[in-house]
Amino acid sequence: MNSQTYPDFYSKSFLLKHIRSILDFYDPIVIDDTGGYFQNYLDNGDYFEPGFRQLVSSTRIIVNYALASFYLKEEKYKDYALHGLAYLEEVHWQPNTQTYAWTLQDHKPQDLTQQAYGYAFVLLAYASVHKAGIKNCEAQIKNVFDLLEKRFWQANYGLYADELSATGILSDYRGQNSNMHLCEALIAAYDATGENTYLQRAQLLAENITVRQAAQTQGLIWEHFTPEFLIDWDYNKDDPKNLYRPWGFQPGHQTEWTKLLLAIHEFSPQPELVSRAQMLFEQAYKTAWDNEFGGLIYGFSPDGNWCDTDKYFWVQAESFAAAAMLYKTTDNPEFLTQYYQLWQYSWDNMIDHQYGAWFRILTRNNQKYSNQKSSAGAKCDYHTLGACFEVLKRL
Repeated sequence: MNSQTYPDFYSKSFLLKHIRSILDFYDPIVIDDTGGYFQNYLDNGDYFEPGFRQLVSSTRIIVNYALASFYLKEEKYKDYALHGLAYLEEVHWQPNTQTYAWTLQDHKPQDLTQQAYGYAFVLLAYASVHKAGIKNCEAQIKNVFDLLEKRFWQANYGLYADELSATGILSDYRGQNSNMHLCEALIAAYDATGENTYLQRAQLLAENITVRQAAQTQGLIWEHFTPEFLIDWDYNKDDPKNLYRPWGFQPGHQTEWTKLLLAIHEFSPQPELVSRAQMLFEQAYKTAWDNEFGGLIYGFSPDGNWCDTDKYFWVQAESFAAAAMLYKTTDNPEFLTQYYQLWQYSWDNMIDHQYGAWFRILTRNNQKYSNQKSSAGAKCDYHTLGACFEVLKRL
């Protein structure tokens, strides 16, 4: 395909049009009148497992619509966000135990495991709704922060633990993923409220994951740790495709941290944040870009060999947002070139030009595994919409 036939991916008009095209897929089908959002869609928009809900999707869709109301200035999206917020507060939230249902079936709690990863998105949902002026959520933001403090915060290590059983037993697993998304949510909470506590905590998480923890692995960010936050090289080694805890270095998580470090830098300028962000992005891109079939692969092993060559929608989206932010911060045209490369790959392969939105996962040579477009906990186009909003904000 000749590059002349592509839209200009680095323009406000393109990004706004693309955001609307994603929302056009979800808008007519996302609202469940009996409560919450439908979360499981085939490519054509048909539902599968309509009664199954997961906390991460319930909250991420709130974020999608809060951002849409903020950037597109469309009143209806406030109602979409409030619809999801009511479900979070009335159905996911369990008032007797002050906990969140991780999964629901037909609006009834199914899995009551408490996940710091889930709390991260509850916090992000409240921050996004508050920032968009839809509803004052300062008290709710503080409440979620306090629950995290009580249940997951490991003061000795300056990081959060991951998982509490329904009976309140803390798992031995420690990971970077929940800390990364908590960093994201805390930046958003600071942006929404101006409360410095949240920015300070985000900075501490960023320092501890991208400097201290990364020092154990030559500067890149490993996913899994022991209870003492030492590297666990073997966790899920036999399950490299695990949805939340895959084995190997995740290129998409290196580039997500690029984005977060630059976002912190925008609020609290520190040159070392920029150089760290740049290093993570460059290493990930160099190791994971597929010269033959395009796109960034999913995972590589400690020796740099690819261990999962699938192409995931979120890896491309987070990476183009990171590339745009690096370009904006450094003025280095190489990052703009990589931004265009990622978009061209995605335009040709990841975006569903027939029905709208993005495919979730492709093989290395860009074939679909199934006709499931989105599924509870796995995809709701939060990464793609969010990445577009991040770029738009800085144009």
